[in-house]
Amino acid sequence: MSFRIAAAPHGHSQQSTSGMMRWVCYALLPGLLVQSYFFGAGVWFQLILAIVTAYLAESLCMMARNRDARSALRDNTALVTAVLLAISIPSLAPWWIIVIGTAFAIIVVKQLYGGMGQNLFNPAMAGYVLLLVSFPVQMTNWLPPATISSHDLSLWQTLHTILFEYTPAGYSVEQLRTNIDGVTMATPLDSVKTALSQSYTLDEIFQRPQFGVLAGVGWQWVNLAFLLGGAILLQRRIISWHIPVGLLAGLLIPAFVAHLLAPSVMPGVLFHALSGATMLGAFFIATDPVSAATSPKGRLVFGLLIGFLIWVIRSWGGYPDAVAFAVLLANLSVPLIDRYTRPTVYGHARGDHNGN
Repeated sequence: MSFRIAAAPHGHSQQSTSGMMRWVCYALLPGLLVQSYFFGAGVWFQLILAIVTAYLAESLCMMARNRDARSALRDNTALVTAVLLAISIPSLAPWWIIVIGTAFAIIVVKQLYGGMGQNLFNPAMAGYVLLLVSFPVQMTNWLPPATISSHDLSLWQTLHTILFEYTPAGYSVEQLRTNIDGVTMATPLDSVKTALSQSYTLDEIFQRPQFGVLAGVGWQWVNLAFLLGGAILLQRRIISWHIPVGLLAGLLIPAFVAHLLAPSVMPGVLFHALSGATMLGAFFIATDPVSAATSPKGRLVFGLLIGFLIWVIRSWGGYPDAVAFAVLLANLSVPLIDRYTRPTVYGHARGDHNGN
C-alpha cells in the first residue's frame, strides 16, 4: 500500500493550475467559433492582441519583481484573462482598446495585488469595466449579426478597421452598424432598454429584425455555445455547479416573477438567459476561483448575488448588460459571504472560528 502526502485542503482534483486553465480555453472554443461566425473574424485579431499584451505585461512585472517570468506564463492564468477580455469587447474595437484593458487587468488588478492567487477582483472584468467607463462609444459598437448585416468584411478589411478605425473604403464602425433601412443596429439588451424608455411594449420590440426565436439573433447561439463549454468544464470538474446554478437562479427567478407581473415591459427568462454575456459570465467569469467565495454554500450565495445584481442593473441601471459590474460588486462581498458561510470548525460552536 502506498500513501500520498499532500498539503491541506485535500482537494479531490489533482489537476495543475496550468492544466485547468488550458481546459478553460478549450471550453471557450465553441463560443469563440460561433461568435466569430455571427460577428466577424475581428474577435481573433482581438484575441491575438490580448494574448501578446498579457504575456508582455506579465513578463515585465515578473522581471521587475525579480521572479521567473517563464514559470508565471506557464500557469496560463494570463492567457485566460486575455481570452475572456477579447471575447467581451466588440470585434471591431480599435486595437488600443484591448491593449489598455489587458495591460490594466494584468499589471494593476493582478500583479500589483501580488500575482496569481492574490487578486481581489476578477482581472478580466475589472479591465472591461475600465474600458466601458472610459471609452463607452468604442465599447458599445457591436456589429449586427452577419445574417442580418448589410456589410460583409474580409479579413483584410477587418484588420484595417481595427488598426485605423475605418475600412479601406472609408467606412467607420458606426456606418457598418447601419442596416439597409438606415437604422443603426444595437445589441438586443440595448435595443430593449432604449425602446422601453420610449414607451414601446415588448411585443412591439420583439418584432424587430435583431430578435430571433429565443432571444437576439446571433446572441442566442453564442450563449448556447458558451453553455456547451460550461457543461464541458462541469464534466471535467474544472468548476463546481454552485456558482453557475446560483447565478442563473438569481437572474432567472426574478425575471420570471417580474415577467408574470408585467409581461409588456419586463423581459422573460429566455431573453435574459440567452442575451448578452449571461452564459459566459455564469460558467467562465464568475467561477474564477481566486476572487469567488470559498465554501460550497458561499459559492451558491455568491452566484445568487451576481445573478440578482445582473437582473437589477439590466432592469433599472444605466448599462444594458451588467455581468462585469455584478461580478465586481460580488467580489467586494466575498469576505462577508465567507464569514457567514464557511463550515464550522470541529470542536467549536457554530460561528466561533477563533477558539473564543
